[in-house]
Amino acid sequence: MRFLLTNDDGIYARGLGALYQELSKDADCIVVAPEVEQSAVGHAITISRPLMVRQARKNGHFMGWAVAGTPADCVKIGLRELSDKPVDLVVSGINLGANVGINVLYSGTVSAATEGAILGVPSIAISLGTHSRDADYSFAARFARKVAQFMLHHNPNRHIPLNVNVPAIPEKDIKGVVVTRQGQARLMEQFEKRIDPRENVYYWLAGETQVTESDAGGTDFMALQSGMISITPIYYDMTRYDALEELRGEIGKLTP
Repeated sequence: MRFLLTNDDGIYARGLGALYQELSKDADCIVVAPEVEQSAVGHAITISRPLMVRQARKNGHFMGWAVAGTPADCVKIGLRELSDKPVDLVVSGINLGANVGINVLYSGTVSAATEGAILGVPSIAISLGTHSRDADYSFAARFARKVAQFMLHHNPNRHIPLNVNVPAIPEKDIKGVVVTRQGQARLMEQFEKRIDPRENVYYWLAGETQVTESDAGGTDFMALQSGMISITPIYYDMTRYDALEELRGEIGKLTP
């Protein structure tokens, strides 16, 4: 089997390394990842400049392909150009920080998995619910291996990507695995105004996550908060089907 591994934290990120170490036990893994961090770039792709690709090395050994682009770029070029044989599964992660609620829309990690699905390859995004630079990825990597095998051999909906979020707590404290819906929890933005030495004004985005009433139960955010692994089936069709008929009725009243 051939897996394509990517992320949005950059090719040298520890989470990607842990993922490679674990998934390589079951498959031939090719790493195609951004050369630098691409967090929160969403599903952006590069069209206004050449997509530069170089061999990335660590301790003198080839470790994968570093792309001067976004996670979606990495999946596109990885599947179309860099893999010398068909890819059975795309796995994106392990992200440093949860990808739940509205943040899913901004996530480069999730967008890489979505791109894999668009191109017809079963795909998984996996994130660890912490921003600590000392994060322990070992359990999340082992769980990613289980999800990969499930996706390939037992999941009847292999064409639908899975967004997996693992709580950053000791393995013995994890309360279980639950299938969730995407919630509406979102970052309530604040901007910290600062002035540089030349008296130019600049801003840093900050804020805290706020939960809405729709997050009362069954959502990715609440599962993670309660110490459970959240698995959410996601898709790239953003149509609100429940609004189609009413909108068609009202739009008919408009005249050119």
